[in-house]
Amino acid sequence: MGPYEILCGIVAVILAVYYYFTKNFNFWKSRGIRGPKPIPGFGNFKDVMLSNISMGDYMTKLYNTYKDERMIGIFTRTTPVLIVKNPDLIKDILIKDFTVFSHRGVPIFENAEPLSQHLFLLEPKRWRPMRINLSPVFTPGKIKDMFSLILECADHFVQYMENIASKNEPVECCEMAAKYMTDVIGSCVFGIEMNALSNEDSEFRRMGRKESTPTWKNILRIRFRQMFPWFYDTLAYAHIIPQTEVTKFITRVVMETMDHRETNKITRNDFIDMLRELKKHPEKLGDIELTDTLLASQAFQFFLTGFETSSLAMSNAMYELALNQKIQDKLREEVDELYVKCGQDFTYDNINKMDYLDKIFKETLRKYPIVTFLLRQAITNYTFNGTTVSIPKGQKVWIPIYGMHRDPDIYPKPDVFDPERFNEEAVQSRHSMVYQPFGDGPRNCIGIIK
Repeated sequence: MGPYEILCGIVAVILAVYYYFTKNFNFWKSRGIRGPKPIPGFGNFKDVMLSNISMGDYMTKLYNTYKDERMIGIFTRTTPVLIVKNPDLIKDILIKDFTVFSHRGVPIFENAEPLSQHLFLLEPKRWRPMRINLSPVFTPGKIKDMFSLILECADHFVQYMENIASKNEPVECCEMAAKYMTDVIGSCVFGIEMNALSNEDSEFRRMGRKESTPTWKNILRIRFRQMFPWFYDTLAYAHIIPQTEVTKFITRVVMETMDHRETNKITRNDFIDMLRELKKHPEKLGDIELTDTLLASQAFQFFLTGFETSSLAMSNAMYELALNQKIQDKLREEVDELYVKCGQDFTYDNINKMDYLDKIFKETLRKYPIVTFLLRQAITNYTFNGTTVSIPKGQKVWIPIYGMHRDPDIYPKPDVFDPERFNEEAVQSRHSMVYQPFGDGPRNCIGIIK
């Protein structure tokens, strides 16, 4: 083969690769949807993929750049994604036309990451019966039953804070809150004493930290999974990519706890018992195959997201209270008033009467939403109400929570921490879809207690 043929071959390969990476780039233009110009190989996510900007900040940047648009068309590498900003269209997606958007559209890697089969990611076929069977754990009645366990953990938390405060050293509030919530989740959900507060070497806290702390190894694994999903799962099936230490640990603990209770006839009516009930009666899930990893996945989700989301909300609230002395003083007055009325007799109902505390946490989740955007995927072709925009089956749709929560037209001076944004009059003046810390509709966060 001569130099000319080699050169032609190289050019042909380059053109083929270029075509592959750009063939969809007219997708949104042909539908009349505006958006930033994509880059071959990266789409619109070069800076996110290179970790130069967070996903939440990038989505907010897009939200503000296309301020007057109801929708924005972007690309993740070659895949078109629709960002929907309009509250009425968001309501259609999450509630009115939920049956079309019941899928989150996130792939599950059963070989590489067997614990990814949890409620947040499951496809509609498995999600629906699993949600129905797990929901009874997250009711006001169940929380009331667990309240004494929460108070017990809170007492340990107070002792822990007094101990570290006596050392007169800087305190890492996020880590402190994570330890507390690890103990709460362990006691209330799994019936296990995780001892994160009392034991610096707590295995559960170490696993939680290992799973939630970003490292270059984790980032590379995520990028490889995103770019080559089929190859990633195939390598795991061939045991070339090993399961993580956290996966092995959680699966072992959950299965051992279930077996121990079964052998010793222990009943706690908690989350683990709910999984035991499903294992005894798999027919409750219809024709879904109930495996140990499917059960352990649900426990994994509530372990990880249970302590991570709550501890982040707690630490962000503490941060804002430290910066805003007047708000802190007003909250302290409410707490003192409750003490006068109830003494040491704290109950679930008493705590629910703390209106200003409720406003503080709502404003915390407004300013610092744990999930910065919601993901949905159309399971059929769909035309948006009141528009001519049609999307095909399989189309990914994102809802920019962080952008909405920081929109000055919705929340004036969005960087200011103001709990009064959530007084009754202010809430009634806003569209119900512009505050989404837990999502909405049938596939909202199962942990929200109303």
